[in-house]
Amino acid sequence: MTEETPGFEEKPDVSGAESAGNADDAARAESADKAGSAPAGDDKQGAQDIALTAQLDQVRSALTERTADLQRLQAEYQNYRRRVERDRVAVKEVAAANLLSELLPVLDDVGRAREHGELVGGFKSVAESLEAVVAKLGLTQFGKEGEPFDPTIHEALMHSYAPDVTETTCVAILQPGYRIGERTIRPARVAVAEPQPGAQGGKSASEDGGKASDEENGGPDEG
Repeated sequence: MTEETPGFEEKPDVSGAESAGNADDAARAESADKAGSAPAGDDKQGAQDIALTAQLDQVRSALTERTADLQRLQAEYQNYRRRVERDRVAVKEVAAANLLSELLPVLDDVGRAREHGELVGGFKSVAESLEAVVAKLGLTQFGKEGEPFDPTIHEALMHSYAPDVTETTCVAILQPGYRIGERTIRPARVAVAEPQPGAQGGKSASEDGGKASDEENGGPDEG
């Protein structure tokens, strides 16, 4: 018969069970951490993408505005250059016109001397040099006999009637006109002739009378 030692009881080994439980708890906690951390990372990346997209849209909008401003500034500069060039040409023409207007009486004297055969010797050389200089400055002469009268470039000083004209015509150039480019600095002073009053009316009446006579006689005589 076996004797039991009093005061000592056998206890179950719980340390292994506790270690296994702790390991299970740690594994579950790690899994929970991983499960919770994955969605948080995705949300953060999505927020960054949205922010970058918004910034890119702002940059594109700013670039479009700056491009439009640059194009508008370039167009304004081109218009400014054209306006300055136009004003420069206009100022040059006005200055030349003011100078040459003072020389027109001299040119008239040269023209009259040429008509009378007095443009000879040294005077001829000086006159030709003067005409070359004013031509270089852009001065041109206009006005010819036989051309139609134009009140925008002609000034009629004398008036008459002539049977051989069909419209108001310049029959004599009393003083030639001068222009610089499209600017007229002096109109041509001319004598004009108009068609003879009643000439065309009388011609029409005689033609009508001839036609009426032919109709009464049964038409024109056949030769």
